[in-house]
Amino acid sequence: MPGVARLSPDLCAAAAKEAKSLGMGGVILFGIPATKDDRGTSGIVADGIIPTAIKAIKDAVPELAVVTDVCLCEYTDHGHCGILRDGEVDNDATLPLLAAQAVAHAKAGADIVAPSDMMDGRVAAIRRGLDEAGLPLTPILSYAAKYSSSFYGPFREAAGSAPKEGDRKGYQMDYANVREALREVALDVEEGADLIMVKPALSYLDVIAKVRDAFDLPLWAYSVGGEYVMVKAAAERGWIDGERAMLESLLSIRRAGADTIITYFAVDAAKALAR
Repeated sequence: MPGVARLSPDLCAAAAKEAKSLGMGGVILFGIPATKDDRGTSGIVADGIIPTAIKAIKDAVPELAVVTDVCLCEYTDHGHCGILRDGEVDNDATLPLLAAQAVAHAKAGADIVAPSDMMDGRVAAIRRGLDEAGLPLTPILSYAAKYSSSFYGPFREAAGSAPKEGDRKGYQMDYANVREALREVALDVEEGADLIMVKPALSYLDVIAKVRDAFDLPLWAYSVGGEYVMVKAAAERGWIDGERAMLESLLSIRRAGADTIITYFAVDAAKALAR
C-alpha cells in the first residue's frame, strides 16, 4: 500500500512520536513474526514482535494509547485466524491461544487488546484470561461485526496473512446480512466487551448506524486497506482530489455514528486537518 510500511520496533517508536505530535490518540499494532507454525505460537511469547514493539513505544511516548490486534492469522503458517482440524477452523481449540496472546500483550503494556478473529466465545475467554493474570482493567475492543470482505486484500498482502487454502467465510460475516451484526455485537457485549467495532467501514455505514442506535458503548470503525488504496490510486491518476475524497469518506464514517476511526489515512488526515 502506498505510504504504508512494515516497521521494526525502534521505527514503531519513531512513528508513535509522530502520531502524538499530530494529535492522534493512539496506534494499533499488527505483528509480523520471524517464524510461523500451525498454532501461531510466535504470537504468544513474551519477547515476541508485538510485546517488543509495545515496550519500545511506551518508552518513547508513554501517554500514547497502544491497541493490539489479537488474532492468529499473522502467526500461523496456514494464514487462518484459528487452529485447523481437518481443514476447518476449530473454534474452541483456538480460544486459549487468543487469551494467551491478549495476556502477553497486556503484560507488555498494551492499553487495549482487540480480538479480530471472529471466533465464538473469544471475548469471554480473553476476559477470563486477563482477570486470571491480574489484568482486570485491560479493556477489550471487540471486532464485533467483522465481515468477510474483498477490501482486506491490500492488508493481507502487506502483512502476509492471506489464507494458504480456503477462505474465512466460515467465521467472518456474510456481507449481505446486517441483522447478524446486531446479534454478534450483543453476544460480545454480554461476554464483557468494553468497546465494539464494525469492519470494514465505508461500505458498511448502515451497519455502523444500526449498531450505534442499538448499543451505548464506544463504537469504533475500521476503514480498511481497500478503502485506502482506491482513493490513493484514483488520486494518483488525477481522477479525484485525493485529500477531499479522504476527508469526505472519513467524515461519512463519523457521521454514521463511529466514535473512533482506525484508518491508514491517519497521518494524511491529521496533517490536512491541522492546516
